[in-house]
This record gives sequence, C-alpha cells and structure tokens, in this order.
Amino acid sequence: MTSNPPDGQAPGAAPAACKRPGCGNPLPTQDRGRNRQFCGPECARRYHNDARIPAPAATAADTPADPLAALEGVIRQAAVLIRAAREQAASLDPARVRAQVAEAEAARRRAEAAAVTAGARAGEAAAEAQALAEALETAREDAGAAQAAAAAARQEAGTAAAALEQARRDAAGHVAAARAEAAGQAVAAQSAAGQAARERDEAIAAARRAETEASRARQAETDARAETDRARADAARERDALGHQHQAQLEAVAALTAAERARAERAEQLLEAERADRRHLTSALTAPASPADGNGNGGLPKATGKAGHP
Repeated sequence: MTSNPPDGQAPGAAPAACKRPGCGNPLPTQDRGRNRQFCGPECARRYHNDARIPAPAATAADTPADPLAALEGVIRQAAVLIRAAREQAASLDPARVRAQVAEAEAARRRAEAAAVTAGARAGEAAAEAQALAEALETAREDAGAAQAAAAAARQEAGTAAAALEQARRDAAGHVAAARAEAAGQAVAAQSAAGQAARERDEAIAAARRAETEASRARQAETDARAETDRARADAARERDALGHQHQAQLEAVAALTAAERARAERAEQLLEAERADRRHLTSALTAPASPADGNGNGGLPKATGKAGHP
C-alpha cells in the first residue's frame, strides 16, 4: 500500500524541509494524519518558543524596586499569548478549537492564580517596606534627641533595607518562576492539543477503514445473493429443460411403442391371412377325389385362378 504525498508536493519530488528557520532537515514520511511541518518535537518547541512575543525591555520602573509593574507585564504577556492561541485556533475545526480554548483558558487561570499569589507576596513586601520606612522616618525624627538612638536607628534602617532588598529579590524570583511556569504550561497545552489532534485523526482513519470494510462486506453479501439467484435460475432452467427432454423422450417412446404395436398388428393380420390361405389350400389338397370328367382331368380340382397360389 502506498501513501499519498503531502499537499503541494508532487510524487517523486524532494521531501519538504522543516519549518523552523535554520533547521533544513527533511520531514519524516507518514501514512496518515495531518502533514507534519517539523522534523521533530524539539524543532516544534523551539519554533513556538521563538514565535512568542518577547517581554519588554526592563526599565527603571520594572526593576526589582517595582514588582507590581513586573507582575502587570507578566499578566499582559499571558493575555497576549492567550489571544494569539485563540487566533491560531480560529482556523481549526470546532472540536479542536474548543479543546485549545479550554486549555488556554486553564493556563490563563493558572497564570492569573500565580500572578495573584505573586501580587499578594509583593503587597506584603511593600507593606513591610512601608512599615520599615515609617520606622526609619521615626528614627530620623528621633536622631536629634540622642546620638545613640540615631545609631541604633541607622542600624535598624540598614537591617530593614537589607530585608527590603531580600523581599524585592524574592518577589523578582517569584515573578520569574510564575513566568516560566506559564511558559511551560503553554507549551504543555500546545503539546496536548497536538496529541488530541493526532488521536482524532487516527480515530477518523479507523472509522473510515471500518466503513470501507462494512461496505465491502455488504457488497460481498449482495454478490453472494446474486450468485445464489443465478444458480437457482440456472437450476430451474436445467430442471425445466430436463423435464421437457424427458417428456419428449416419453412421447417418442410412446410413439415408437404405438408404431411397433401397429406394425405387430399388421404383421399379425398378414400372418392370419397367410394362415387362412394355407388352411384353405390344405383343405383343397386333402379333399376326396371326384369321378373323372369328360375332359380327362382324372378328378383333379380345377385351378382356382388366384395368383400367387399353387
């Protein structure tokens, strides 16, 4: 069994190359399902990762000093990715679109949950920073009261600044982890959508093969019925022909029997006539002699005058 060439590729032509720029590997051959565009899962993953909208360059507002702005950028990027996924799914069949939209919606909700968690952590860090700032301001106001209190306040302010810096670094790490998790979930959603599409294509191909086998079985049953009808018709014709032939033979035998019987009757009649003639002749020969007449016949009987008799 030969496989059909991919769309747009003539039989005997060179195999198509991978869609990822810079790869150039030929696409592997396949017997069924959609035409492949990548030589392997690694090229597909790298192509989709490169096609994603890059994050905006870090500015002064996006530094670890403002984790809420970074979180907002992550949410915007997730919304852009979801919109791009929906636009790509619009050209597919309804079942696949619904599956991809549901998966993208789930990924968006997970990203939003992660973003909310990161936002809560960033709010806590900001609250702590605000509290530390208020404490620092109080310490600065009390600096004129005593040098020792000022030194203690400076030390506390340094500790608070270190804690704030640590909180900012933690918030930045959480945001990066949320972004990486959202990217991984998007890739997993795309992979699951591809797997669902392949399973759907395999199910459609199996259904088509089952329908073909069923049509072949129905055709074979129809042919068997037609062959049975032809055999019955041939048997009926042969039976009628044999009946007519036997009837003709019986009629011929009856005619021959009647002819033989008529011939036998005629032969019997001729034999009976011949026997009668012989009896008459015998009676004439054995009759007593009469006196001699004047013709000198000596008493012999006269000739009967019948031809063919002595």
